Formats: sequence, structure tokens, C-alpha cells
Amino acid sequence: MTDHIFEHLRVGFIGAGSITEAMIAGLTRGRVIPSCNISVVNRSNCARLQELADRYQLTRHSHDEQAILESDVIVLAIKPKVASQVLQVWGPKFRENQLILSVIAGVSTNQIEAACPQKVAVVRTMPNTSAAVGRSATAICKGQHVKEYNFATAKTILESIGIVLEVQESQMDAVTGLAGSGPAYFYYMVEAMQKAGVYVGLESDIARQFIIQTCIGAAEMLIHTGKEPSRLREEVTSEGGTTFAGLKALKKFYFEEAICEAILKATERSQELGKPTSHLSSRC
Repeated sequence: MTDHIFEHLRVGFIGAGSITEAMIAGLTRGRVIPSCNISVVNRSNCARLQELADRYQLTRHSHDEQAILESDVIVLAIKPKVASQVLQVWGPKFRENQLILSVIAGVSTNQIEAACPQKVAVVRTMPNTSAAVGRSATAICKGQHVKEYNFATAKTILESIGIVLEVQESQMDAVTGLAGSGPAYFYYMVEAMQKAGVYVGLESDIARQFIIQTCIGAAEMLIHTGKEPSRLREEVTSEGGTTFAGLKALKKFYFEEAICEAILKATERSQELGKPTSHLSSRC
């Protein structure tokens, strides 16, 4: 019996940002892949590569690019604005027996496949930054050359950083707007609640602790009861009570409409990154 799920699988990351680090942390913490089988390259920041190597006991190679090309799985973890340039350089070098796992927002599997002369297996995914603590809500969809074992490998890798849900590729921009950007919406709400807590007389740190635990508790209620959020909201709201007064204020200032518009705008932006002329026309 091996110590790791994939004892001999080699994974190479192109890009060394926060998602790369979150995935490496998940893969090593969950004993999915040995740290010595993980390689990382980026365009310029050698200090960042050394930082990741030191933190996760990765093996630095004298020729990092060659180590990437020899990997069984290559993770494209780059910004959308440099995707075309990076794919022009790397795409022709990918082999047919490699799995390409893309976390590039707005870039389709067809676009990646078009940059690769070989019929490579491309799996597109959208994690979020909660991957850093193993709590990502990750969407996944497959390109035209993906076989079942490719897809199973991709899911196992991504399950090391949270839950994985398969969607249609046409839904990936919506997932980006909802879950990819979602943590920031919650941070913004917590930020506003913390300021309000101070305004009504609490110390900032005390307010923060109350808010965080309240968020965790609400999430656990949604998970464990299986009830719709509207039902849970109604159960804690008595007409004329404190919660009723607070919700009335949220409705007065168009809370629901603001959330809907935020998700629409983020979805549109994801569409623009891959298809500059595409826009959503409807509003909530």
C-alpha cells in the first residue's frame, strides 16, 4: 500500500500565485501527491519559486521548464491577460498523454485545445481562494479529448482543496461570478458588519469574533438542516422583532438587488476575458 493516492504522478504548475499555493498545500496536506513530484514555473519571480519550494519541500530542478514538460498533469494557473502569450509558448510542447488542468478565468477548453497541435486532454476548472484552507467550491468541466481516467484524476486533485461539482462549460462564467468571486462578497459583508458593530458600541475584535462565528453557524445550519435559506430566515424572524427591523433596513437599501448585480457584473467580466463582445443584458 502506497503512502499517497498518486505515488508516481507528476504535477507541474505554470504560474505561482495564490491558487497554485492553495493547490500545492491541499495536495501535500492530503497526501495526494508526494511533494517531490510537484514542479512550479513562473515568468520572472524566482524568489517566489524558492519560497514555495521551502514551504512545501518541493524539489527545485536545474531546468524547471523541462520538469514541467515531463509532468503527467500540467496546471495552467495564470492570469487571463497573459493566457494567449503563455499558450503560444507552451501549447505546442504539450503531449497527447498529458492532462492539462486550467484554472484560467474566461478561457475555454476550445481555446486551449486550439493552441495545442496534439489532442491533449483539457479540463477547465474554477476554484476559489478558500482552497487555501481546503474549503473551495470548485466547478469542473471537460474538453473534447478528456477520457474518464483523466477526469477522475482531475477530480481527485481538486477534491484536495474542497468540494468539486461538474457543470456545463457554458455555465463556467456564471460559476466564476458566483463562487469564484464569492469569498470577496462575504469578506465585504463581514467588513461592513464589523464597522457597524463598532458603531453600535462593540470593540472591533469582539465584533469580528461574533460575526465570524455567526457566519460559520449559519453555514452549518444550511448544511445540516437541508432547509432553504428563505425558510431558515423566516424561522428566526418575528414580526416586529429585532431581526425583522434589520431585514427591513436591508430591503430598504436594495440588498438583494445589489448582490444580484454584483454576480451579474462578475459573470460579464468573466465572459469578457474570453469573449470580449459577450455581455448579459438581463437584470434581476
